[in-house]
Amino acid sequence: MKYLFSLLLLSGALSLQAQEPAYWDLKSCVEYAIQHNISIQQADVSARLAKLQAELANANRLPTLNGSTGMGMRFGRSIDPTTNGFSNTQFFYNNFGLNGGVQLYNAGKLKNNATATSLSWYASEADKLTIANDISLNVATYYLQILSAIEQSEIAKIQIQQTKEQLIATGKRVEVGLLPELNLLELETQLANDSSNYINAISSVQQSKLNMIALLNLDASKPFEILAQPVDQIKLQTFTDLQPDYVFNVASQNMPNVKAASLRVKAAEKNAIAAKAGFYPTLSFGYNLTSNFSNQSKDWGNVWNGWNTQVSNNFGQNVGLQMSIPIFNGNQSKLNYRQSKLNLSNVILQEDNTQLKLKQDIYSAYTNAIVAYNKLNAAQKALNSSEKTYQFATKRYELGLLGTIELLSNQNNYLKAKVNFKTAQYEYVFRIKLLEFYKGEALTL
Repeated sequence: MKYLFSLLLLSGALSLQAQEPAYWDLKSCVEYAIQHNISIQQADVSARLAKLQAELANANRLPTLNGSTGMGMRFGRSIDPTTNGFSNTQFFYNNFGLNGGVQLYNAGKLKNNATATSLSWYASEADKLTIANDISLNVATYYLQILSAIEQSEIAKIQIQQTKEQLIATGKRVEVGLLPELNLLELETQLANDSSNYINAISSVQQSKLNMIALLNLDASKPFEILAQPVDQIKLQTFTDLQPDYVFNVASQNMPNVKAASLRVKAAEKNAIAAKAGFYPTLSFGYNLTSNFSNQSKDWGNVWNGWNTQVSNNFGQNVGLQMSIPIFNGNQSKLNYRQSKLNLSNVILQEDNTQLKLKQDIYSAYTNAIVAYNKLNAAQKALNSSEKTYQFATKRYELGLLGTIELLSNQNNYLKAKVNFKTAQYEYVFRIKLLEFYKGEALTL
């Protein structure tokens, strides 16, 4: 299986005490989330409980052996355990025993129960991987949001610098009387707006980081920095390699939620067979060893010799076979079997629904990726057009052929186009990465 997080969970490659990196990349965020997220830890506990249930069901097939002992005083008329005769005297008694047994035939009930619980355990392990998948996708979403917010803050920062340069140039023209003072005031207003936009962009970066910190269960008071990788450097597969039919065929074999659903169907089948065994007889083999002691025995004499002699003389052994034939048990066997069949039908429907949902999700992801690609192309064209318009407007402004309001309008349109383009880029990256994830690729940039 190619899923990075699945391998990490199964192999325990990372320690819970691993030190936090100075700069986080997507891989380190995913790894840390898998090792520290509370939901995954709870799923791990559930899987371990399922494993214990499987071990218990397998242990039920083994022979049993139990020891027993007892001692006390008897009063009044009672049976002396060493003579089997009635006695009206009080006496001290002591008994010992070993007993056990094993089922020789039970129509496969114990075997199928053990198999069913083992399959349920494997399904719980797959559930753990499913939660890890969900967490990993959330990490990737938040990580890309941080990158996008950082790039948008850089755009806002550049916008401030451009406005400052225009403000300086315009101030010089105002001083020599080439431009009215109104132009300078309008640019100062724009600079204030640009500064406000930059503050909002920085706030968006911090909020995106806080979302990631919460997901990773990190201390919010400590610094959190990521590797700000440019979106243009992120490697992406082409649509040719991500056709939905092919991706679905791969995902239906590898996705842990699909495996869990399949395992639960197999477990339900075994449970139904085990429940049907309630209609058949069971054959058991039993064995026991017993002995006892009483101070009323003629062998009492010396304490130790008397006790040892009695225990030896009263030592008994027996073995035997016992068959239990179900005749009527309040319809318990019949109702249990019907319940197991209904449960089997239910998990089969759940498996079908899991497959159907997976296919719908993959086709939806592919459609969204196509839409994101078209939006990216449209945003690219809009950016190119607004950049040329802004450059032309700047030249006209420098020649005194364009007013400040018109210049700022083109400048803001250019800024908006850059922000929209970056947003479209990250949207496209996420959509492609989602398809790669369904295909079984690790979540890396």
